[in-house]
Amino acid sequence: MYTAQPQPKTPQVSEPWLMIGALVALTVLCLAANVGSVLRFIFPTGSLVVGALLFFRYPLFYVGFTWWLWFLTPLVRRMIDWQAGWLDPNPVLLAPFLVSFLASLTLLTQLPKAIRGNGLPFVLSAIAVLYGAFIGLLSFQPQTVIIALLNWLTPIVFGYHLFSKWRQFPELKRVTERTFLWGTIVMGSYGIIQFLFAPLWDQFWLQNLIAIMKIYSFGTPDPLRIRVWSTMHSPQPFACILVACVLLLFAIKNPLKIAASAVGYLTLLLTLARTAWLSWFIGLVVFIPSLKPRLQMRLIVTLMVMSLVILPLTAIEPFSTVISSRVQTLFQGQQDGSFVDRSIGYTNLLNDALVEVEGRGIGYVIRDANIGGNDSGILTLLLNLGWFGTIPYVAGLVLLIFSMMQGREAAIDPFVGACRAIVLATVSQISLNTVMLAPFGLVLWGFIGLAAAARLYYLQPFPATDPEPSIPQ
Repeated sequence: MYTAQPQPKTPQVSEPWLMIGALVALTVLCLAANVGSVLRFIFPTGSLVVGALLFFRYPLFYVGFTWWLWFLTPLVRRMIDWQAGWLDPNPVLLAPFLVSFLASLTLLTQLPKAIRGNGLPFVLSAIAVLYGAFIGLLSFQPQTVIIALLNWLTPIVFGYHLFSKWRQFPELKRVTERTFLWGTIVMGSYGIIQFLFAPLWDQFWLQNLIAIMKIYSFGTPDPLRIRVWSTMHSPQPFACILVACVLLLFAIKNPLKIAASAVGYLTLLLTLARTAWLSWFIGLVVFIPSLKPRLQMRLIVTLMVMSLVILPLTAIEPFSTVISSRVQTLFQGQQDGSFVDRSIGYTNLLNDALVEVEGRGIGYVIRDANIGGNDSGILTLLLNLGWFGTIPYVAGLVLLIFSMMQGREAAIDPFVGACRAIVLATVSQISLNTVMLAPFGLVLWGFIGLAAAARLYYLQPFPATDPEPSIPQ
């Protein structure tokens, strides 16, 4: 894992790395000793302990550590299941939720200030989610509601936490850039390995997914037949995070970004996630005009260089057949079975959703033969929160996006432009994915928080952490 927090003295840096290294070493030792069943409880507990220590003592390390948990925890789960047997639901997957939810302490301690100031939109959306949880408790088991509440609320509180650190925006920016650069390399490389060789733990997990969960959209457990999800647990959420990674690469100055782009884009194509492909294009269209002409030219040159590296990779076997056949379905429309099924599902449920005033509560899952429970953010919002909850939730989201788009920070800082592009690219998927819920929601609200922090930071004549604002050229 690569997280970084600039510190003036070596001892201050070594302590957080020691904590993270201890967790990694313990995980590797347990897997090597074939005691995966014990690790099911050690890993989330250890992650929470390390996360709490970083949260209170090394807040910038906490941010990077949290992102890495979202990137890698599903892979740890699959390795454990391969040793100890299939288990679903699995306590290992609680690790990123528990660590991310520590950020709720920031919102709680700053609640009065947040309500009176720029944090009000976060509070509005959080209140809407709590309303949905209250309604859910009237109809569903508390365990069901609590798990669903983590999916809804965790992204909001994590986004607010990032926003609240606006005085440290330059450091937040560096941590995010490095985390996502190395995240692209690690997840992209593993995704290619997964497609070519189908590691045994991935085969075992997919076999159980097909046999027990009756999910057939991930391909088959054979080399060259897997629809790539890399270190995560599903192609669509993985593709959403990878779109954020490759868009952010445009704003990063690092010699590794060309190599990262090569594995990142190839793996993004191997996810076969058409919604994510289209969202990347939307993000690029948003990103380019936000920059000054000189930075626009630099981005276009970067895009051309990346294309020269990536396009030849997609044209060779065994990648070309899989990718080209999926690309062709983008233009089939009415002949595409997935598109037809989702259209029927929308028709079946939209009228019910539009008249859902109070909502069915968080914990309710869409059950329809033609559309999955995670296949529509719009339907999920209306059916879970009703109009009473959807209006304040969307109001908070729209206020933040509107404020994000008003500033001129993106013209001088490509990172801010990338944050905007990532947010709008993620929102564009709302009709086909539940972008409000983790892990989609971590991308959405996390980069909203970063963009809001940048806006506040650049509005200050002399930010608290720097004698003069440092603006990338």
